[in-house]
Amino acid sequence: MARRPLAPGRFFLPGPTEVREPVLAAQAQAVIGHRGPEIKTLMADLQIGLREVFQTRRPVLISTSSATGFMEAGIRNAARARVLSLVNGAFSQRFAEIGSACGLDVDVLEVRWGRGHDPNQVSDRLSSGGYDAVTVVHSETSTGVLNPLRELSEAVATAPDAVLLVDSVTGVGGAEVRTDAWGLDFVLTGSQKALALPPGLAFAVASDRVMDRSAEAEGKGVYFDLQGFAKQIQNHQTPNTPAVTLLFALQVQLQRMGEEGMEARWARHLALRDRCVDWVRSLREEGGIPLRVMAPDGFQSPTVTCIELPAGRAGPEVVSAMLDRGFVIGGGYGKLKSTHIRIGHMGDHTLEELDVLLDHLREVLSS
Repeated sequence: MARRPLAPGRFFLPGPTEVREPVLAAQAQAVIGHRGPEIKTLMADLQIGLREVFQTRRPVLISTSSATGFMEAGIRNAARARVLSLVNGAFSQRFAEIGSACGLDVDVLEVRWGRGHDPNQVSDRLSSGGYDAVTVVHSETSTGVLNPLRELSEAVATAPDAVLLVDSVTGVGGAEVRTDAWGLDFVLTGSQKALALPPGLAFAVASDRVMDRSAEAEGKGVYFDLQGFAKQIQNHQTPNTPAVTLLFALQVQLQRMGEEGMEARWARHLALRDRCVDWVRSLREEGGIPLRVMAPDGFQSPTVTCIELPAGRAGPEVVSAMLDRGFVIGGGYGKLKSTHIRIGHMGDHTLEELDVLLDHLREVLSS
C-alpha cells in the first residue's frame, strides 16, 4: 500500500529530514560511470561546495554509507589504544560503544542526558594522561543538546597526544561548524540531516594528524581506510562505487545552500530553534501546559528540540495525533520514548512552516 505523501513543510522528523522537490528530482538523471571523466567533473564541483559547508580547505571525504561508517573510520584510523568518550545521550554512547567494539580501551566521561559537557572537566580528565583520542557528539540528536565544540576542541588541545573525533551528524549544515579555525581533527556528518538530502551518503574531514595515524594504523580494514579515500579524492573519485544518483542530488543541494550562504543558513536555524523554545515557554507560562525543553539555555541545538511532555501525555500518542493531522515529528529516543517528543527543525524548513506545525501541536496538547 503506497504511503500518502505529505504536503511540503510538514515533515519535521529529526532525521531523515524533508528533501525539497528539486533535490529529489536531480536523482532522475541517467547514471554515469564512476571511473570516467564525468564523475571527475562532478566530484570536483562537489568539493567546492562541501569545503564551504565544512569551512575547511582540506578535502571532504565522501562515502556511500551512513554516518556511523565514518564514526567507525575515525576510531579505526585515528585511535591507537585508549579513548575518552564524552557521553550525554544515546548517540554519544554509540560512539563509545564503537570504540569498545573495535577493541580499544574506552573510558566514559558522562553527564546526564539533557546536559552539555564542561570543557574544564574534560581538561581535568585529560590531564591524567594516556588518552590518544576523544570522541564527542556535537549536536546530540536524542536530547537536543549542542555541546560547545570550539571550547571542547581547545580543551582537547591541552593533551598533545589526543585527537578529537567529532560526530556532527545534526550539526554540519545547520549549526556553526568551522573545521579549520576550531582545529577539529576529524568531523563527520550524514546526508539525511541538516544537509536536507536523502539518506545514503556520509562526509568527513580529517586533519594531517589523523591522516598520519591512518597511514600507520593496523586492523583498520578496507572499506573505511582513510588513506584510500584521500588518495582517490585527489583524483576526484571515491575508493568504492559511489551512489551516483545521490551525488546528483548533492550537487543541486550544494548549489541551493551556496545561494543561501552558510552564515545565513546558521542564522535561520538559530531562528527556528528560538521560535521553538519560545513557543514551549509560552505554553508553559501563558497556556498552562507544563512543557519543558530538555536542553538548558546555552546548550540548545539549532537543529532539533527535545520537549518533555506533561504528566499523563505519552510521546507515541502525541506523535500519532500529529500524523493524523498530516505532520511528522519525532518521538523521544530510547529511554525518553514515552515522556518526550522531538522536533527536527533542520534542513530547508522555514519559520512559516514551523509556525504551522506548532499551531497544530498546540491544539493537540490542549485537547
